[in-house]
Amino acid sequence: MRLHAESIVFDAYGFSPRAAIDGDALAAAVEADTSDIELQDLREEMSMTRYATDPVEEQEYRDAWRAAGVTCIFQNAGEEGQDPLRLLKRLARFTFATDMLRGFVAKAAFPDDIVEAKRQGRRRLYLTGNGVPLTEQWVSVPDELRYLRVFYQLGIRMMHLTYQRRNMIGDSCGEKSDAGLSDFGRSVIAEVNRVGVIPDCAHSGWQTSLEAAQVSEKPVVASHTTCGAIHPHIRSKPDNVIRAIADTGGYVGMCCIPRFLRGAGDIGVLLNHIDHVAKKFGADHVAIGTDVAYTSQNHDTERKKIPRLRRARKEFRSLWPDDDYAIAQQATDSVSWTNWPLFTVGLVQRGHSDDDIRKIIGGNVLRVAHDALTPS
Repeated sequence: MRLHAESIVFDAYGFSPRAAIDGDALAAAVEADTSDIELQDLREEMSMTRYATDPVEEQEYRDAWRAAGVTCIFQNAGEEGQDPLRLLKRLARFTFATDMLRGFVAKAAFPDDIVEAKRQGRRRLYLTGNGVPLTEQWVSVPDELRYLRVFYQLGIRMMHLTYQRRNMIGDSCGEKSDAGLSDFGRSVIAEVNRVGVIPDCAHSGWQTSLEAAQVSEKPVVASHTTCGAIHPHIRSKPDNVIRAIADTGGYVGMCCIPRFLRGAGDIGVLLNHIDHVAKKFGADHVAIGTDVAYTSQNHDTERKKIPRLRRARKEFRSLWPDDDYAIAQQATDSVSWTNWPLFTVGLVQRGHSDDDIRKIIGGNVLRVAHDALTPS
């Protein structure tokens, strides 16, 4: 526990603790015949910003950070996709939240901001987008990539190459074809390298991930994934992909999603995935990207105030292959975000050295963040 408290703990991909929604306000919006997309937007904005405006939610937000002992989160700050306007919404929300609570949690522009935050006993969000911003006008390659630098200037330091489905960059994990990186995708890799953005292939297909690592001149990461050698889920990475990522100087962040971890789906299984990478590829190339969020204890009470809504079609981005895996609540509780200190305890119990543990729980993410900003 002392090792955890003294170390920079950097979640390789995750979410700032989520506030409860305002049930009365959402119920009023439903009664006013607000559209489904507006309701979704309002619900998301509440969960991402109410802790900055509501004193009760703010206190729980602070308590969750303290319980986790996390210094910085690589924060999901862009809705999944390529449309710049779509990607701006979450970026604006977390910019607002960190502006409002800057004495407790602030946006980090550079890795040294995270180191300084640890010295000061404060927290930071380092921002990532769930897509590369594209206008999709296809005038020219440079024209199509012009917003990439704009989003870097706004604070985005990592970008998903693809998300679940195929795009113009390459095939994603949800596509059976696994066709790999496109010619345009190679231009994207060159541009993120030039600008200083980390290419993230967490949701990319295996061939896309492999080829992204092969052509990149800077570290590539799979920020929140699992080991295909343990369980070959579409969101996992097989050993040859992990080797290619490691060869760039990057890392694979093991996530806390029981369906991807399989087995019991608990801390023990999470540690098995970490052990596999550390033993086969080295402790320099594994991190923890939880991909889970703490949610306010008031959430269920507020949610019950909202009238039942009609069932919507499954979103295109969420078309997962069916499986029969039943997620046990015990597994979900075991790998919850506020259990971060127990991940460190588990690594100690597994016999990892203190130096290696510091790398796994934050040092590797910090190193790659530095490397991405270093001129080629």
